[in-house]
Amino acid sequence: MGILEKIAEIESEMNRTQKNKATEYHLGLLKGKLAKLRAELIEPKSSGPKGDGFDVKRSGDARVALIGFPSVGKSTLLSTITETEAAVSSIDFTTLQATPGRWEYNGAIIQMLDLPGIIEGAAQGVGRGRQVVSTARTADLILMMLDATKSHMQRPLLEKELEAVGIRLNKKKPNIYFKVKTGGGISYNATCKQSQLTEKFVYTLLHQYRIFNAEVLVREDVGLEDFIDVVVGNRIYIPCLYAYNKIDAITIEEVDRIAREDHTIVVSIEKDMNMDAFKESIWRSLDLLQVYTKRHSEYPDFSDGLILRTGATVEEACRAVHKSLLDTFKYALVWGKSAKHNPQRVGLSHPLCNEDVIEIVRK
Repeated sequence: MGILEKIAEIESEMNRTQKNKATEYHLGLLKGKLAKLRAELIEPKSSGPKGDGFDVKRSGDARVALIGFPSVGKSTLLSTITETEAAVSSIDFTTLQATPGRWEYNGAIIQMLDLPGIIEGAAQGVGRGRQVVSTARTADLILMMLDATKSHMQRPLLEKELEAVGIRLNKKKPNIYFKVKTGGGISYNATCKQSQLTEKFVYTLLHQYRIFNAEVLVREDVGLEDFIDVVVGNRIYIPCLYAYNKIDAITIEEVDRIAREDHTIVVSIEKDMNMDAFKESIWRSLDLLQVYTKRHSEYPDFSDGLILRTGATVEEACRAVHKSLLDTFKYALVWGKSAKHNPQRVGLSHPLCNEDVIEIVRK
């Protein structure tokens, strides 16, 4: 029996099993088996040819992957906000390869990646879907394009396909310390009360994965699937923005209902409706910050800032300018929200905020 058949068999058993407190443990073990098989599907053990992939060189300060079913407006969006001429048509599967585009916004260079439309069963390789969702794992943000005129089931269907290849949307990595050891058995400890996870489940799941020596420390209340994700270890946690296109074809009441959903923006690309808010939503979802530099006794250069990740430190700002700065770094002067007073003398570990001004003092 192949991997796909085993996955289908386990999914069938899960669908037949009634979900309640008594079956929670059994369903958790089934999910563990399912996760193991899906991990083998994503990363096959064979050393044969990998086939044609979407090998697009990463460029710019961030990468946004456009994911969606065929004919939802991904190529139209790429052509609208970048200088790329993407193939646009009302016919399904116009885009057959990953098409990159370059978009400049708030001083940042953002790579937009238009991926071919996917269909149900993409995670199992239907319609080049495995290549599409695997490429999405390399993105800093997934922009899920949805058709506001079609079924509301398109969103959960796409989420299911991404989840099947280990992509977790708008979730944080569980605060669990997990380390496989060479001896000593399994050590399990939790610093807070667990509503679902039990010591019995931890032992059984690890034995299922043929792990007999490990240290597990759970620092927050987590679900069974969260622990499975940590054990499997190939999960990617990516922010996702749900963009509902073609709102000009639905009622204002329907637009209002959709717009109130979490991580959602409504837009009509062809009619140029709500495009400014759309671009700003992408920027906010990327969670980037801009830091300006200045030389001693000179004004800051506000024309060309450094683009960094939220939570970046002075050390990362030095690397962004040139890594050799770290060898001669003495201290830095910071003006802005992160400073207790202006300027504040700080070290390499000082966290920066958006629109801070930094002056590097060398030895």
